[in-house]
Amino acid sequence: MGIRAALNGALAPLLLGLSLPAMAQGSDFLIIAHRGASGERPEHTLAAYDRAIDQGADYIEPDLVATKDGVLVARHENEISGTTDVADRPEFAGRRTTKLIDREEVSGWFTEDFTLAELRTLRARERLPQLRVANTAFDGLYQVPTLAEVIALVQAREAETGRRIGLYPEIKHPAYFLGIGHDLAAMLVEELHTAGYRNADDPVFIQSFEVMPLQRLDTMTDLRLVQLVSAQGGAADLPGTTYADMLSGEGLAGIAAYADGIGAELRLLLDDEGASTGLVDAAHAAGLVVHGWTLRKENAFLPFAARVGDDPAGIGCESRVLRALVEAGTDGVFTDDPGRSVTWRQGMENLLCTVIGD
Repeated sequence: MGIRAALNGALAPLLLGLSLPAMAQGSDFLIIAHRGASGERPEHTLAAYDRAIDQGADYIEPDLVATKDGVLVARHENEISGTTDVADRPEFAGRRTTKLIDREEVSGWFTEDFTLAELRTLRARERLPQLRVANTAFDGLYQVPTLAEVIALVQAREAETGRRIGLYPEIKHPAYFLGIGHDLAAMLVEELHTAGYRNADDPVFIQSFEVMPLQRLDTMTDLRLVQLVSAQGGAADLPGTTYADMLSGEGLAGIAAYADGIGAELRLLLDDEGASTGLVDAAHAAGLVVHGWTLRKENAFLPFAARVGDDPAGIGCESRVLRALVEAGTDGVFTDDPGRSVTWRQGMENLLCTVIGD
């Protein structure tokens, strides 16, 4: 998930001029910790999730893939050379291979070729070391967590803090995994139901870029479902159907038949002038909630109007994008930096943007 290509300098008119009262930044706008507090810790580690909880995120987002022995673990992709030290482990050199995943060739090391015990010998690394140098200090400290461990962390922190902490899992490449004998949808439902998450009012959203797994899930659980959509391409399990087709009036009605919301790339929600594209209103009319992805604090990912200085790794003023999303009526946002977004939601955005002078 990313917004660099979409939110560029053309957003300046709205982002510079929009001024919303603190009330509009209220608690109904969800802060979803994208892969945990991944702007501060290596992504998809218990440390990243725990930090997001400390910072007040409403939901944490584990992306889920399967091990060789059928355990759900949290990685953004099943190819793990970018987020673990597997490439430096001589004992696993022979596991490097090339696979066809969602009609694309991918080379590297894959979770489905490792048992959980083998995977646990690896250690997580920062995925964006050039931009997030400080995070590299945590390289080598954390294991790849299982979904069971993520749930246990959330429930322990709920008991400690007295507040509900939501789970927003994404099943990755479910059609591919089903083809090799791992039914991610069924595996996820079983773990969630066993952990006590069963009803639509439980703090869980299940998301996927594919369609048929969500349609199956709609028959398997009452937990809320979210169809992920991008500005380009289409669902891997529906060749010939684009996400643009799915976001027409008829397409949104079709999504509403099996899902409760859409998770949309930010450039689908804000046009080149930074105003609403109308998708949020159309989705709401179809009965769908809308969560946008993904907000990041580094200048490299921000529109020109929200950048501070010229360093791509420098920290910008992403509250300007947050304000634009609220003006568009968006229901929540995936963010790598939940603490900053929570600060903004509390009406203290000047603490984030003192250099710019909003």
